[in-house]
Amino acid sequence: MPPEFFLFAAVLAGVAFLHRRAFTVAVVGLAVIVLYKALLGGYDAAFFLHRAQHEWSLLANLFLLLTGFPILSAHFERSQVPDFVPRALPDNWTGGIVLLAYVFVASLVIDNIAAAVIGSVVARHVFAGKVSLAYLVAIVGSANVGGAPSVIGDTTTTMMWISGVSPLFLLTAFVATIPAFLVMAVFASRAQAKIAPMVLETLPGIKVHWARLFIVIAILASVVAANIAANGLFPGLEEKLPVLGLAMWLAILVTALLRKPEWGEAASSVKGAVFLVCLVASATLMPLDSLPDPSGWTVFGLGFLSSVFDNIPLTALALQQGDYDWPLLAFAVGFGGSMTWFGSTAGVAVSNANPEARSVFEWIKAGWFVPVAYCVGFIVMIALLGWNSDAHPPL
Repeated sequence: MPPEFFLFAAVLAGVAFLHRRAFTVAVVGLAVIVLYKALLGGYDAAFFLHRAQHEWSLLANLFLLLTGFPILSAHFERSQVPDFVPRALPDNWTGGIVLLAYVFVASLVIDNIAAAVIGSVVARHVFAGKVSLAYLVAIVGSANVGGAPSVIGDTTTTMMWISGVSPLFLLTAFVATIPAFLVMAVFASRAQAKIAPMVLETLPGIKVHWARLFIVIAILASVVAANIAANGLFPGLEEKLPVLGLAMWLAILVTALLRKPEWGEAASSVKGAVFLVCLVASATLMPLDSLPDPSGWTVFGLGFLSSVFDNIPLTALALQQGDYDWPLLAFAVGFGGSMTWFGSTAGVAVSNANPEARSVFEWIKAGWFVPVAYCVGFIVMIALLGWNSDAHPPL
């Protein structure tokens, strides 16, 4: 095994055991990997220039989205719409399931990061600020599993779409995502009910700030429109420019003329954004040239691997190799990252606003139902649909 993998494993172990120093571990780890490859690995400046040209758009996109969504979250919270959500929820523990279902559905049509961030804001309101870690894990999981079948809900599914996989074919991933969601939502909602019940009374005098709500809708619409346009009208554009991040920040700057954004929210999220960028950059430097032969077991393992290894290069390798069951792979790599807080962009975004989530062991302990739900969804899909591989690589 190449030494880079041991270095990357050490970085992941550092993030797990030294979660209070996760940022430092990620930055130093990236520096060590780069120095190793430059001084001992025999890689020259041309290699790093090529990697930078190939990956800069992805990394810039992550940074722009992770610093932009906190501003959107602040607008949404100040619109006071979350204060009206209790009216649409049941008055018992099943209200938690309904709220997670909202996140699940929202991630189908908006970015799963946005769905997770908005879901965490609403949860903070309906549970009077007492949101358990188990429920935060479920919010991230609901956003990830909900976006997995949608070509505009998850980046890896988008990659499959622009590589020639039919969006209708990818929708069959619902066979796995729905049972996985139900398992996760039931356990998480019951755990939350033991910590704090829902506060269903709406305070008197609460009014919707329509300007703030309009800004939220405008920012989300900009991201969705940019995603559809970049992949449907200009294939390959997202590999050259961070289209989604630029669209989000353009909308933020334009709507700032209507209401002043909470710039401090973006500033406070920079550290978390840099952390994920360094972690993803380290993953892209790994000499991973191929995956095992396509099979159900391979896809099953990739789901667990995506919790510690960026799912974008994994999906890219699978597309190059071909002959995969794409809906099953979309579910695996889309939902698998929910098993750790840094395994998905949505998890990092939610953790930025909830520091208590930045512990791998506490996340796994509280969210034990995520791998269980993953296994249930995977088994149900294999049992009902079998293995449906694409005999020809889409690339």
